[in-house]
Amino acid sequence: MKNVVYEEIYKILGRDFILENPKDKTLAHFATPLAFSLAKEFKKSPALIAADLALKFENHFYFEKVEAVNGYLNFRLSKTFLDTLAKKALKQPDEFGKGQVKSESFLLEYVSANPTGPLHIGHARGAIFGDTLARVARHLGYQFDTEYYVNDAGNQIDLLGLSVLSKVKILCLNEELEYPENAYKGEYIDDLAREAFANFEKDFFTMENVPNLAFWAKDKMLDLIKQNLAQAKITIDHYVSERSYYNALEDTIKSLKAHGGIYEKDYKIWLASSLKGDEKDRVIVRDDGRGTYLAADIVYHKDKMSRNYDKCINIWGADHHGYIPRMKAAIEFLGFNPQNLEIILAQMVSLLKNNQPYKMSKRAGNFILMSEILDEIGSDALRFIFLSKKCDTHLEFDIDTLKKEDSSNPVFYINYAHARVRQIFLKAGKSLDDVLEADLSNLNDEATNLLFEALNLGAILNDAFEQRALQKIPDYLKNLAASFHKFYYENRVIGTENEESLLKLFALVALSIRTGFALMGIRAKDKMEH
Repeated sequence: MKNVVYEEIYKILGRDFILENPKDKTLAHFATPLAFSLAKEFKKSPALIAADLALKFENHFYFEKVEAVNGYLNFRLSKTFLDTLAKKALKQPDEFGKGQVKSESFLLEYVSANPTGPLHIGHARGAIFGDTLARVARHLGYQFDTEYYVNDAGNQIDLLGLSVLSKVKILCLNEELEYPENAYKGEYIDDLAREAFANFEKDFFTMENVPNLAFWAKDKMLDLIKQNLAQAKITIDHYVSERSYYNALEDTIKSLKAHGGIYEKDYKIWLASSLKGDEKDRVIVRDDGRGTYLAADIVYHKDKMSRNYDKCINIWGADHHGYIPRMKAAIEFLGFNPQNLEIILAQMVSLLKNNQPYKMSKRAGNFILMSEILDEIGSDALRFIFLSKKCDTHLEFDIDTLKKEDSSNPVFYINYAHARVRQIFLKAGKSLDDVLEADLSNLNDEATNLLFEALNLGAILNDAFEQRALQKIPDYLKNLAASFHKFYYENRVIGTENEESLLKLFALVALSIRTGFALMGIRAKDKMEH
């Protein structure tokens, strides 16, 4: 809706301008401060300029009123125009809030947890944010691909193999062995050991076979990670292997050298990242010729940036904040624009249960499993709460709140609005087809404002994506549900003269909730079940 209105105003004014959403919808649905920026050019006061501009919109189909107020140009949409938009949305629900196909392309890399254990609750936040960002972007018409970078090489994979071997010897071969202090802990390692023992001959379990055992265990863990993601309704387009980039390190070093990005010292190769704002230079090749973790990441990012996406986005944990300058430096030394790499940091999550810290999982060893919380509160509640705050702010929540069936649980509250619409239709004995042609121009101002709010989803989605502020979507849905519940409590519907018009309005509210929820990865309920 906002885009349609903007384009129409642009046709008339012939100038770019900012279109704002005033909080008080009784004054205006939209407003622009354009007159203030024209004051110097026209050598007139903003108030006079706004008054002149308002005259250009007399008798326009889109607008009930266009007026100058304190230098602002205020637009109130006509009920006839809103009715046209509502009818189109209800006839084409799959197109509601969608944007036109855009040429801009994105590659999102997210989750990318080491395949050495199941996903924990910290991984879940970035995973849910990334999946929702992809859903919204595609809905708005962007080309948006997703990727998981599998760290299937290096010390952590060797340690996984050693951990499984040690547990096999202790649990299955009954050897008196002290479990390595730095090995992975948790019951999932026990499970891997028992499964390995069932799959391989006894003489396989030697130190020489640690790499083979590690690779087998890594595949098992990656399968488990995919199951964890699927449980949260997350699908990633591509999984790429760190190991597959091994042969590209030499060419990457050459590229960095050609751009003056590296130097040799103490038999090591250093990235001169301090030249690009990093606090110090970083080793990328050790004195024994092995590449560091950073080197592998640089190789991978060289490949990503070479694929001609307009922007590559990474979602990293908050502990990777210091990693950003060195990666941006490497990107620039490789000849790419570092502004085309965007980093989103996912802050830590604190879980409570009955106002007490949630206990760590024995199965995981020393963290809270993503699957454990999903089993307890479900995917919908977890997705909603993780999207309810900006990704780079700390999040704390009590899972018991998300089990309540009252207004304190936002998922329940919004679902109740959607289900209530369904029940009102059933009680009225009407279907959507029965009310599609109902005239919304007779609605009072309160109902018209609810109509406008329900039609505003597209603008919310645009802002949420462009600002990477996905919390705007659950905020919008909570406010829409609150407006609907309030209106319903204060107005009689069934049996009134405006019954069909109000049912049509409610159907649009339900469509907006259903669409917003779907983009959050949540299925709206038609019936509330205890």
